Amino acid sequence: MKADARKRRIFDDAVDLLCGAEDMAVPGSGIQMLPIDSISPFRNHPFRLYEGERLEDMVESIREHGILNPVIVWKNAEGYEMLAGHNRQNAGRLVGLTEVPAIVKYDLTEKEAYVYVIETNVMQRGFAELLPSEKAAVLAERYEKVSNQGRRNDILQEIAKLNGADTETCGHDVHRKKSRDSIGEEYGMTGRNIARYIRVNQLEQPLKELLDEGGISLVSAVELSYLSPQEQRIVSDLAGKEKIKLNDNTVKRIKAMAGDVTREHILENMGNKKSDIKKTIKLSLDVYEKYFKDIKAKDVAGIVENALAVWFSEERDNV
Repeated sequence: MKADARKRRIFDDAVDLLCGAEDMAVPGSGIQMLPIDSISPFRNHPFRLYEGERLEDMVESIREHGILNPVIVWKNAEGYEMLAGHNRQNAGRLVGLTEVPAIVKYDLTEKEAYVYVIETNVMQRGFAELLPSEKAAVLAERYEKVSNQGRRNDILQEIAKLNGADTETCGHDVHRKKSRDSIGEEYGMTGRNIARYIRVNQLEQPLKELLDEGGISLVSAVELSYLSPQEQRIVSDLAGKEKIKLNDNTVKRIKAMAGDVTREHILENMGNKKSDIKKTIKLSLDVYEKYFKDIKAKDVAGIVENALAVWFSEERDNV
């Protein structure tokens, strides 16, 4: 219960700060001016910074009025990390500010700090305006919160289905429907979609960006989330450099290669003519021992090529 009370206090603090409560400067969390460049972005910050017109509007507002709402930072062993205010910091730099008003939090765990990052961004932007990868981060955090409270729900079954597990063995806790409904009602989503977004949160960053840009569908993003991080990076690299279109059918074929995903394997499987795949020819041990036993490996290919050239030349002469 103490842990839940602490999480509630953290959440309430975030709400008060965003709503402009007068008692923001609570004991131990007073507003102070910090050098703008002394604050690092939150580790693995899941939200993109404003761009375009939205950024320009914030820059103009700060230029005219300054930063009215203090940012929230976490003081830890590594220095200051931004919890709420990444966009204000960015716009402030563009304006030329050297300091920002900040509320400093000292006694947070990393998970508690993450609550600030998630909750403040949702309240500032609104869930509907978030990019797909940002929604995935929010729902994953909410789901973890529900799980930590000991509530099992239908979301577990949806995730089990996506993992190909037997959902009949997952149990029938009475809290499942309540938990799923509470999350679903809050965000206007089905349990299955919530499960999909939670899977998407396991994507590597390049693929998350591809999802946000419309380069892959949500369904394909879920499929790719089952690949290892290294395999995901191979796929994202090919999508960028080889211009492979990751439609749903292509992604299904790639997922079927899970555990054996390589650049060459993907290009060969896709029938990509631009591939520079080097095909190999296997020789039996008897042939190798007979002709190449004392030959250096690097010279074998040249000998085979010359021998084949002679053979094909003689074949043409005999025609």
